[in-house]
Amino acid sequence: MTKLAIFSIGPASSVQDGGRFGAQRYGLTPSGAMDRLGLAAANCLVGNQQFAPAIEIGPYGATFKALGGAVRVAMSGAPRGAELAGRTLAWNTSVTIADGEMLKLGMAQMGSFSYLAIEGGFKGEPMFGSYSVNARVGLGSPYPRPLQAGDELEVAAIAGANPELRIDMPAAEAGPIRLTLGPQDDEFSEEAIRLFLDSDWKISATSDRMGYRLEGPVIKHLHGHNIVSDGTVNGSIQIPGTGQPIVLMSDRGTSGGYPKIATVISADFGRFAQIPAGSAFRFKAVTMEAAQAEARKFAELLRSLPERLGAIESFDLNVEALQDANVAGSAVSAMDARTWQVADALSSP
Repeated sequence: MTKLAIFSIGPASSVQDGGRFGAQRYGLTPSGAMDRLGLAAANCLVGNQQFAPAIEIGPYGATFKALGGAVRVAMSGAPRGAELAGRTLAWNTSVTIADGEMLKLGMAQMGSFSYLAIEGGFKGEPMFGSYSVNARVGLGSPYPRPLQAGDELEVAAIAGANPELRIDMPAAEAGPIRLTLGPQDDEFSEEAIRLFLDSDWKISATSDRMGYRLEGPVIKHLHGHNIVSDGTVNGSIQIPGTGQPIVLMSDRGTSGGYPKIATVISADFGRFAQIPAGSAFRFKAVTMEAAQAEARKFAELLRSLPERLGAIESFDLNVEALQDANVAGSAVSAMDARTWQVADALSSP
């Protein structure tokens, strides 16, 4: 029996897949990966379905060990330092962990969530059609809670003899997080909406997978902060009585009774989820047509991921030959101008 054992892992780490759908009318939240592109890329590297379950790793580091056989994994999402048996690994690649070897991952860099996919997946029982963990309601598999040291994931398939792969990911998009106003933007004055769009915001350290609390100016309501509860989606931006926005995330409630000033577009949701706590950002309003066009572009990017795969080029480094080689080329002395000054070819002799 082959397993991937967890020796250490930080908070906000759990098993997530593409989400749990079809039961929101009963109040069951979808959950699922915070960054769907990162999840899809990791699974693509090991030949899984794009939204198969994987380990979503929060901002802190983690250490894994293969037990009872080799385990082939892939890493994507927020980049971080990776080391296998003392060897440094490139990000956005697959790697096979031999029996007894340990994979060490450092803290996330330029993001918050990374994804570790396992070739063939791991054993568990889907709950309402998904492995995704929602700790508040005790759903998820194989552990209906955040992962912790001592947990073991039983690998569903022995690592094959497939070549290791890399994936060329698109450059990280910069700029404001795009949103569409509404559905209750009429609960706010034009001045309040301008303040919301023209201000710098930061994500509070008290944020979690249910909602990102934003730190910034107070956004005042026109008619109070209570409305008849209605449906929410990922990226809904509620303004509670405090006037401090809350962006609803993957473990959100399916309905809510605070006015929603805007909604983060689906194509930017993963990029927004990756913003580290304390980092400043701004919003930008776009039309519904623009949001739909970006959604189609994002769907096309997901479809193109298999075309972005390539073999990892490896070579054996001859250290002794390197030490004997003159890799510096023609050396000069900064103290001797004769070694670096060149006569002007156009000057008179």
